[in-house]
Parts: sequence; C-alpha cells; structure tokens
Amino acid sequence: MKKEISKLLSFPLYIFSFILLGLFFGFITFKILSFSRTVEVPELRGKSLVEANKFLNDAGLYLKIEGEDYDSEIPQGRIIKQDVPPGNKVKERRGIKVLISKGPRINSVPLLVNETIGNAESLLTSKGLKFGKIIAVHSDVVEKDLIIAQRPEPNDPVSDTITVIVSMGPYEKIYFCPNFKGMTIEQAKFLITKLNLKLIINGEGEIVESQNPEPGRQIKSGDTIYLKLI
Repeated sequence: MKKEISKLLSFPLYIFSFILLGLFFGFITFKILSFSRTVEVPELRGKSLVEANKFLNDAGLYLKIEGEDYDSEIPQGRIIKQDVPPGNKVKERRGIKVLISKGPRINSVPLLVNETIGNAESLLTSKGLKFGKIIAVHSDVVEKDLIIAQRPEPNDPVSDTITVIVSMGPYEKIYFCPNFKGMTIEQAKFLITKLNLKLIINGEGEIVESQNPEPGRQIKSGDTIYLKLI
C-alpha cells in the first residue's frame, strides 16, 4: 500500500520537473537569439571578392557566391549584384549571396558586309549577339540577299543587337522584248546583258533564227530569253 502511494506522489513530480526543464531550455534559446545583433548590409557592387569578403566580415556577415554572368560595365571577377540590397538590416552571421561578373560578352562585332543573312546570323550567335533590325533596300551594285552595311561596325563600341541593311537587288525594269531574229549571237548577247536578262541558246550557228518570248512581248529584268541559232 505504501509503495503504491509513493508511486502516485512521484508521478506529478516527474511531470513538474519535465515542464521546468522545458521552460529552462526555452529561456536559454530565447536569450541566445536575442543576443544576435542586427547589422547593415554594405554595398558590394563593383567590389572584388577580397574587398567584399572583408566588408562582410567586418559587419559580422559572410560571402556566398551564387553564380556568374556577363556584364558590359563591371570588370571580370567583380560583383555585379547582391541578394540583399545595401543599407538593409539583417541579423549577423547571415550569408549574403552575390553574382560575379564574367566581363563583357564579346570584345568586337564581326564583319557582316557581303555576307548572307543566314551566315551573318551564325556569326552573331557565336558571339552572343543577335539582329536588332534588318532593313531591306534595292541596290544596283550589291547582289540580292547580301548585307550592304551594318551598325555598329567592327571597330565601333560593342552592342548586344546589330542593325543591318540587306540588298533586295535592283528594281525590276519592264521592257518590250527586242527582236533578236537575224542578229549575230554576239549582238544578241550584248543586248541581253545590257537589259539584265538571262540567256539560253539552242543550236551551234552564229545567227538567231527564232526566239522566245516573241518580239514585243512584255518582259522584266531577270527574265530568260531563249534563242535558236542557225
């Protein structure tokens, strides 16, 4: 009987001791947390890793490198940005994440003049660039689909986007097909070249016997003239 009474009395003591122990550890944790100072985050943009690390250590913080990226303004190896803006208040012993510059994406713009759009696009992609604007104009000098000019040029300051002027070839000119019948092949070739036409010859003679299109038919620059020789 006495043993049972003793057990009944000791059980509440265990519970009470457990509660006191919990309160004690809670109080200690609260005190430890309350002792953490709030510090101001320094400006890290443009700083080297050594400089940034020193500034953060002096403030009771530490450096965490999150990654790298290209930047046309910040030199390679220096900090582009930080996850907590400068001047903000944080608890000490916190890590500040930073992004490191890999420097400019490219050092020069490739020469695109006299390249096709397809070739030029491949050159730009290899340099991390892209077309900003493509302007098409007629040209009597530059072959169709070739680039006439670009901006910026290879020696100009670097830009992420490139503007190019592309040839559409000469304006189409409308003619009435000349009468080539009876001409020598040399006379016909000379006239066809002057009119910016194409020529296909049938036969091995020196004189034009017939033609297609017929004389007086409407044609345009770039069309093909078929001549039969005798």
